[in-house]
Amino acid sequence: MPVYSYDPPERFVAGTVGQPGERTFYLQARAGSMTTSVVLEKAQVAQLAERLDELLDEIARRTGGDTSVSSSGLGDDGPLELPLNEDFTVGAIALAWDHDGERVIIEAQELTEDQPLEPLADDVPEDGPGVLRVRITAADARAFSRRALQVVSQGRPPCSLCGLPLDPAGHVCPRQNGHRVGHG
Repeated sequence: MPVYSYDPPERFVAGTVGQPGERTFYLQARAGSMTTSVVLEKAQVAQLAERLDELLDEIARRTGGDTSVSSSGLGDDGPLELPLNEDFTVGAIALAWDHDGERVIIEAQELTEDQPLEPLADDVPEDGPGVLRVRITAADARAFSRRALQVVSQGRPPCSLCGLPLDPAGHVCPRQNGHRVGHG
């Protein structure tokens, strides 16, 4: 599989297709006429956004609150690019800060039966898993994180008792000993 590299992308977003409870989550990068769309789990999107925020907060602490890290980039609330062609399903995600270039590096590796590659390695084997690698500014990473957390939160509302998502018809709540709970 190829390495899809964007340094920098014109656009890098998390988005979904489908109704809450049946959504498919994507990371999508675009530069010029090249667009890469990879599928991942909702929890991976949430974890990526949280880890990005933690990384940016740590960088801001180390640099004394450097405005390039703490300033807010413009949000991107647009839909995913169409046509939506799935390049691969994500297994592992790695993050790094390139101090010299002052860029966040995000790498999403294809889910495979084999061991994942060494994260952020320079050499990726031709016959290895697919890799999406983007390099973005801290402000763009902060904007990505905000959108990703917003996308994740637009799902089904949680049950007030157990925290599991409610289906439109309610759900079997473990805290209610298996009795159905409606929304509420």
